[in-house]
Amino acid sequence: MAFSSHLLRLPLIPNSRFAPDFPYFNSSLLTKGYQRCCDRRRKERVLWRERGEKKSRVYERKRDWISRVCSFEGEETKNEIESESESEDCEEEASNSASVVSERWDVLGLGQAMVDFSGMVDDDFLQRLGIEKGRRKIINHEERGRLLRAMDGCSYKAAAGGSLSNTMVALARLGSGSVGCPHLNVAMAGSVGNDPLGEFYRAKLRRANVHFLSEPVKDGTTGTVIVLTTPDAQRAMLSYQGTSSTINHDPCLTDIISKTSILVIEGYLFELPDTTKTIAKACEDARRNGSLIAVTASDVSCIGRYYDHFWEIIGNYADIVFANINEARALCHFSTKDSAISVTKYLSHLVPLVSVTDGPSGSYIGVKGEAIYIPPSPCVPVDTCGAGDAYASGILYGILRGVSDLKGMGMLASRVAAIVVGQQGTRLRVQDAVELAESFEFHLKSSKICSDVGSDHISSI
Repeated sequence: MAFSSHLLRLPLIPNSRFAPDFPYFNSSLLTKGYQRCCDRRRKERVLWRERGEKKSRVYERKRDWISRVCSFEGEETKNEIESESESEDCEEEASNSASVVSERWDVLGLGQAMVDFSGMVDDDFLQRLGIEKGRRKIINHEERGRLLRAMDGCSYKAAAGGSLSNTMVALARLGSGSVGCPHLNVAMAGSVGNDPLGEFYRAKLRRANVHFLSEPVKDGTTGTVIVLTTPDAQRAMLSYQGTSSTINHDPCLTDIISKTSILVIEGYLFELPDTTKTIAKACEDARRNGSLIAVTASDVSCIGRYYDHFWEIIGNYADIVFANINEARALCHFSTKDSAISVTKYLSHLVPLVSVTDGPSGSYIGVKGEAIYIPPSPCVPVDTCGAGDAYASGILYGILRGVSDLKGMGMLASRVAAIVVGQQGTRLRVQDAVELAESFEFHLKSSKICSDVGSDHISSI
């Protein structure tokens, strides 16, 4: 048990049952300072005991929760998920704005609504279950239940996940208005079932000031992603899609898009061909209303399977593309020998603004056939899951702020990604977001931003 440092410096006060061994001991000789020390030690002991009991109760609840989520049975499951949500929301915003529907959205994310189960495991765990490290795999309902039961006893966390929701939450926290700038209105549309996990997902996003605007699907099953991270910061992702990859185009979605400044399309949606029709209609709505359209590449294997669907949307509608180096190569049919800078330059001839990340080697932002190098921000990697999602939030934040300094915008995105990589979990914490926004604001004020197009600046995309 780790005690706070001030406890180690407390003077040793004889316990009353040892008083006979101290002939000169008399309670009247104790100073007020000593009495305060005694009181403090008693309070600390009580506090540590209560914390231990609370952790024990949470652990037992988690074990029960896993077995219930696997089968989705009963009203009790709903109560357990709500309880779990409350126990992990100590850093979530309590802003009243979360319950207010905006008349205008700065960013609308159209993507998979998934609940993440993120856990730390060793290589033996993956080998025992036949899971390949560093890969993403689609699993069925039975496989998901087996994996969740196997995670019993592991350190894990449940969160409203999905690649795009990570970006939206980070963006909402960067744009919380803490630096005196207007509050960013961030929303998502997607598909969740009317099941306990669907309610869990909506509640989590609402607490993070991201509005989930789609109605739950009757008799639908909310998708989940099990993210298993090994000590070398590599991850395996096992995705059970449920109804989360199916999005229908309806008048409600058209109305939402008409009030949106930037529409972000998640690449994972292309895994179901029928959804491509919805994406195309949504992009047509956005184009009619003058909204910018961004596409996340999401996954190499997804690009390989649905290459034509990706380029149908990117080639006809995309203003911005987010990809890592492997995804960018897949989009261009480049080999692993082709450098990140050459891939970025090539893509930027086809899309107005391109963001290509290359892990610890840094990243590039491409505009008009040119590529600007962004050095990596230093960090000790703990969990690489969510790095690209966090990076995209920094770019979107800079665009919404009207920044033309691509280098500064890229540096912010790099810092956001580094903070997420250096922690367990995919979400940018509230306090980190506030500090990043303040630092970026200072950068903007201390540098002269010009509107001329140069090697590091753009006037528009």
